Amino acid sequence: MLFTSYEFLGFVLILGLLYYILPKKAKWPLLLIASLVFYAFSGVKALIFVGITAFTVYGAGMLIDRNRAAVDAYIKANKDTLSKEEKKAYKAKAARIRTVYLLLCMCLNLGILVALKFEFVSLLQPMGISFYTLRAVGYLVDIHRGSYKAERNPLRFLLFISFFPIVIQGPLSNYGDIAPTLFEGNAFDKKNVSFGLQRMLWGFFKKLVVADRVMKAVMVYIGDPVTYRGAYALMGMLLYTVELYADFTGGIDITIGVSEMLGIKVSENFERPYFSTSLKEYWRRWHITMCEWFKNYVFFPVSVSKPMQKLLKVTRKVFGERVGKRIPVYVSSFIVWLLTGLWHGPTWNFVVWGLLNWLILMVSEEFEPLYEKFHKRFGWTNAAGYKVFMMIRTFILITVLNLFDCFVNVKTTLTSIASVVTAGNYKGALAGAYKAFGLSAADLVILGISIAIMFTVSIVQEKMSGNGQTSGNSKVRERLSALPFPVQACIWTALFAAVLLFGAYGVGYDQSQFIYNKF
Repeated sequence: MLFTSYEFLGFVLILGLLYYILPKKAKWPLLLIASLVFYAFSGVKALIFVGITAFTVYGAGMLIDRNRAAVDAYIKANKDTLSKEEKKAYKAKAARIRTVYLLLCMCLNLGILVALKFEFVSLLQPMGISFYTLRAVGYLVDIHRGSYKAERNPLRFLLFISFFPIVIQGPLSNYGDIAPTLFEGNAFDKKNVSFGLQRMLWGFFKKLVVADRVMKAVMVYIGDPVTYRGAYALMGMLLYTVELYADFTGGIDITIGVSEMLGIKVSENFERPYFSTSLKEYWRRWHITMCEWFKNYVFFPVSVSKPMQKLLKVTRKVFGERVGKRIPVYVSSFIVWLLTGLWHGPTWNFVVWGLLNWLILMVSEEFEPLYEKFHKRFGWTNAAGYKVFMMIRTFILITVLNLFDCFVNVKTTLTSIASVVTAGNYKGALAGAYKAFGLSAADLVILGISIAIMFTVSIVQEKMSGNGQTSGNSKVRERLSALPFPVQACIWTALFAAVLLFGAYGVGYDQSQFIYNKF
């Protein structure tokens, strides 16, 4: 069921009405039924994989929790007879057992993900398997760490795994953040419903008016990179960067909007990433929950693991304190970015994409002291103009890296990037590239106005959020809600009309899934 389909709109409308009609205790079961029905639209067989993940992770979580509770109860009951050494040994043995539960369950579920993603078995990859598997693994690790108690109700846990707005492309909201409002049975709140619908409409605008219109041109470029070189390649790269942003953030806006309409809080996933002044800042603003997941559940465990501590001792001895302590960090980061690339796809283009991000970030980290000295010495680097320069520089870098999404063959990607400089066909070609890509003059006008609207809204959000430190999405809507009702009605009616009139429908266009669904 496409987010942009009439079926989905009807599904959400009926769900919303039922949710606020039913009594409090019946609301989370309704969400579970709705989520399973939604997921079944992608194929009934896919429900088997969701069920396996939910059943095994729920069971492992309960075993870990019961083991910890039994240890605490035993030590408490025998506190006067057990020595400190015996208590320590008993706890250590129990901890090893819990770790076995954790590792067995993780291996099973990550093994299923790898087998399907790498096509080791000839089965269709279930929709959203990457996202619900990562959320399930994160939950299990948190239970193992003792961050919170395991969910006792298996059906409630199944709802956490399969909650339909976030199952396709995130955000990767963890259990502790989403559970309170997911299971609460929220009462009707006019503000939540209004803000949720507004957020959904903004997402539809990005997806249908911008992303799907640009997609038509991007597919022409991707389909024939040999012909479309130089100016055409530059135009294709820029268009894909626009498409990726509008598509992914638009999908997340719809996700958060549906959840907000039901009073359910999910994590923000973007904070105006194209305003970043460095790649490091970009990854604090883009796909925030995925970055947090890899940091919490891969980087930190790897960096403090016994093998890495042994490596730290060796590198300090061989290279000295200053260099030696950095090497384990860089190795841990290397593993994170290698896995991040493989998570996006089991092909060389994503591996190279991940390792290029790692290389640039590590080099930048090494040069950080020099950057600080440079900024201190030259005060003009703190001016707004220089900040804009850094934003443009970072945007260009991101545009180049994004191209690795488009071609499986790495050589094709590198050749296309090089042609931007070497082809020398810019005279008249850049202006006419849109025609070659199948865009009309009307498309250009619509895209120009739409991108200007998105950019203006982002500027307002950035100013209201304190340079990316907090979300500006709700603050903008709060500001709009303070306007006279006729003004509010005009704004949202105009946006609704823009989606209806200028959405990419009809001949030459194809209603498409979101880009991140394939991951």
